[in-house]
Amino acid sequence: MKVYISADIEGITGTTAWSETELNAPDYQFFKKQMTKEVEAAIEGAILGGATEILLKDAHDSARNLDISNLPVNCKVIRGWTYDPMCMVAGLDKSFDRAIFIGYHSKGGSERNPLAHTLCVFADVKINGEYASEFLINTYAAALHGVPVSFVSGDVGLIEEISSINDNIITFATKEGIGNATISVSPQLTIKETKRLVASSMKVSREDLQVTLPEHFVVEIIYRDHTRAYRNSFYPNATFKPHNTVEFVTDDFYEVLRILQFLT
Repeated sequence: MKVYISADIEGITGTTAWSETELNAPDYQFFKKQMTKEVEAAIEGAILGGATEILLKDAHDSARNLDISNLPVNCKVIRGWTYDPMCMVAGLDKSFDRAIFIGYHSKGGSERNPLAHTLCVFADVKINGEYASEFLINTYAAALHGVPVSFVSGDVGLIEEISSINDNIITFATKEGIGNATISVSPQLTIKETKRLVASSMKVSREDLQVTLPEHFVVEIIYRDHTRAYRNSFYPNATFKPHNTVEFVTDDFYEVLRILQFLT
């Protein structure tokens, strides 16, 4: 069984401020270690559940966050950015049996996590009229290859979103955001439950986990700066919508990934 793991940090247990998520920032070291421990727990759970081969994507910021010294021999890791449209799930293809997302977070425009965003901090993203999370974008990216997502960890707001999309996906809530604060579970509880729940998620059938791609996509990228929106509206087949939005319409989700790669 071949498993793909994508790891972010804004949904890792305890992260609350941007200084805790930035490479070499003073507050970063503890949360780098916690991110690594949660990823290692997911890997252990996947192997307990039958995984024989794992590809891990460090998918936060510099993409050089994880301590890889204890990775098992059947796990490869992608560090840094490939700069292809698959982005946070680069390297994922139809050969994988399922995907796992660790440390994911609420969508841009949400009040459920002080670190909520989607792909960047200077714009929000809507797909078919709804604010889109990185979970949704990457789950759709996996669905392009027929790969279901079996487990996700992150904040309560994200977990509620996942439940509304497919409640067969197994989840664990690491924290809840309130204003500019978070209420987090014990880091040790996250590690324990991640291992246990990932192992359980490996037993859920692919058919029950699979999220179906919509047939049509209306993408809106809503910028903080209207001049950036106007400039980026010259992307092929994109349209400027006053006063700060680029709209793009397609039936092909890979084209959605492509425009997000260039314009966010």
